[in-house]
Amino acid sequence: MFAALAASPRARRWGLALVVAGVCGAVLAMGGHPGRYPAATSAPVVHQAAINGTRSGTLEVEALLFRTLREISANRLDTALSEIDKVLVTYPNFRLAHLIKGDLLLARRQPITRIGNTDAPLERIEDLRQEARVRLARYQNERPGDQVPRYLVQLNSEQRHAFVVDTSKSTLYVFENRDGEPRYVADYYTTIGKNGIDKNREGDQKTPLGVYHVVSSIPRQKLTDFYGTAAYPINYPNEWDRRQGRNGFGIWLHGTPSDTYSRPPRSSDGCVVLTNQDLEAVSRNVQVGLTPVIIADSIEWVAPGSTRDLRTELTRQLESWRSDWESLDTEKYLRHYAANFATDKLDLEQWAAHKRAVNASKTWVKVGVSGVSVFLYPGRSDLAVVAFDQDYASSNLENRMRKRQYWIKEGAGWRIIHEGAA
Repeated sequence: MFAALAASPRARRWGLALVVAGVCGAVLAMGGHPGRYPAATSAPVVHQAAINGTRSGTLEVEALLFRTLREISANRLDTALSEIDKVLVTYPNFRLAHLIKGDLLLARRQPITRIGNTDAPLERIEDLRQEARVRLARYQNERPGDQVPRYLVQLNSEQRHAFVVDTSKSTLYVFENRDGEPRYVADYYTTIGKNGIDKNREGDQKTPLGVYHVVSSIPRQKLTDFYGTAAYPINYPNEWDRRQGRNGFGIWLHGTPSDTYSRPPRSSDGCVVLTNQDLEAVSRNVQVGLTPVIIADSIEWVAPGSTRDLRTELTRQLESWRSDWESLDTEKYLRHYAANFATDKLDLEQWAAHKRAVNASKTWVKVGVSGVSVFLYPGRSDLAVVAFDQDYASSNLENRMRKRQYWIKEGAGWRIIHEGAA
């Protein structure tokens, strides 16, 4: 792994840095041919903005990193040093950039036998290597055209944005609600849990997978410096997590300490962490109690409009449930519930007994449903989260609440497997 690339002496000095930075085979090819670019067939697929440096925020940083490595691979070390200095002028606490600059300066006088000729623990250097790999891969694997995540079946009219986290790509995507359809706005580099994904218990240092919502906002003055400029707790464990026996708490979207530009891809205790600059941009799109945060292992991308049939089917089922409730035909109403349905307190048998008793005391019922959102659960095609405002009135009671239901596909139809207040 630590062998220098077969090239000129100056290029060999940087050969290891290219290997451990993991700039994929194409960039390795560039490192093996000092003074010229690789053939088009071996070049990485990158945003033109990565070369031109025209994107802002996270993408600007990654563009400058790519340009630096491009200059290194072409054996233009002085130009590479100039490029990395551009990063450090704007982001003086960017540790990965400091490491690359250190290696560039060292390469002027001696061969490099390892990335980061420093006394820092090897674990920290490995973290920075991984950050380099992830950031450059974000350019090599551009979001697929105009496609959208299949989970965003329907946003309600009040939900202005939705966040979708792809943990495999260390990326948080922001989508805007345009008449119920998601449209891409931006994406940002993120950090997840030290031990990866699929959180199951308190203290496992994993990031949960599922459909969540921002439930509160914690301003900077109420946080320690570790959490950066702000924090946005999400509702982990949600109803489905608790049903699966998962526990833990304190999963937030938050920033970085003031002395740190960004953290390595896997270094949180389970939270989703952004740079402070990126968090400030994301914060402008947060609506407490409304903004969905969907965390997936790997995003399934689909063409816009491809989930309309599913949206139509689930909203039709929801309307049928509402209508059957109004009818006071309890047995017909109960057919909308799965055999293993449960609330936080009642199983299906107890729920059915409760509903029969309640309906027996009514002479009429009216149920209004509005503000419907529908999200498909990551990793599953048979589980959907349906939330709505419920306006209930009857002969002896009135109330209004935000309700959340989990619908599961059984055979050709959908039934409710969990129901409760959102």
